Amino acid sequence: MSDEEVRSLNRWLSRQSVPVIGRAEMHTPLAAGLDLLVQRDEEFAQIETSVNRNPQAAAVLVQTTRITEQLSVKAALVAESLAYATLQGGMEFKTWLATRPAGGSMRFADAGEPVLLGRQDHRLTMTLNRPGNRNAVSVEMRDALTEAFMLVSMDASIKLVTVSGMGPAFCAGGDLTEFGTCEDLSEAHRIRQLRMPAGALTDAAERYTFHLHGACIGAGIEIPAFAGRVIAAPGTWFRLPEVAMGLIPGAGGCVSLTRRIGRHRTNYLAITGIDLSVDTALAWGLVDEIRDWQ
Repeated sequence: MSDEEVRSLNRWLSRQSVPVIGRAEMHTPLAAGLDLLVQRDEEFAQIETSVNRNPQAAAVLVQTTRITEQLSVKAALVAESLAYATLQGGMEFKTWLATRPAGGSMRFADAGEPVLLGRQDHRLTMTLNRPGNRNAVSVEMRDALTEAFMLVSMDASIKLVTVSGMGPAFCAGGDLTEFGTCEDLSEAHRIRQLRMPAGALTDAAERYTFHLHGACIGAGIEIPAFAGRVIAAPGTWFRLPEVAMGLIPGAGGCVSLTRRIGRHRTNYLAITGIDLSVDTALAWGLVDEIRDWQ
């Protein structure tokens, strides 16, 4: 095909309302029009199964990542939040919620502030301090992170910021016991614009180094992926579970991961929900270094 024919076909592919999967390499001219790239039949079968299980979430995911890679970070975060709110009102998310056990939020004995801060000269340390809940991003944790990130953006004397987590995991993602508790989805979107940690972090992302370990699920990698540098301990692993819940990554992952590892790999992680090893994460550029920093 001529270059113009390739461009025309890519434009047509990118207008499709469903995930477009191709057996191709990353450098193929048609990659721009594809949402996921596979090399083996088993990969295609895995993707097909996941898409058939949650077709609405998979479709919204690829439409969102097509958009976010063309926008500024701030505008892309707004687009992601709007898409997330759309799916919060969808049947797939409601079906997932119905599978959750009845009961209120679990309570843990963790004491002190959810995020510990330490200052030495021009360095600031942040430590997620809810190990009993594997540092899940509850409303309490979300607000504490946002406030800490805003402090950095307002204080130019803070030159270096390191972020780590207490306990067996850096962060197990969103606090699932709080999912589905907000009935006004437009209000939920408004709150995300005001209190979303990623929105505050991106104002000074180049000053941050995240030290990851254990499980980094959902927000546990979506937020760190914005940072200037990400260091992971051996054995660290990553997962994007949201599509299986009828959602898309909503803590900034449709923006941060696409900028680190590209749209195709981000879609693949989110749709399949696989566990990604730290070695593959390094090869892809999701982390910058593997080092036992603890």
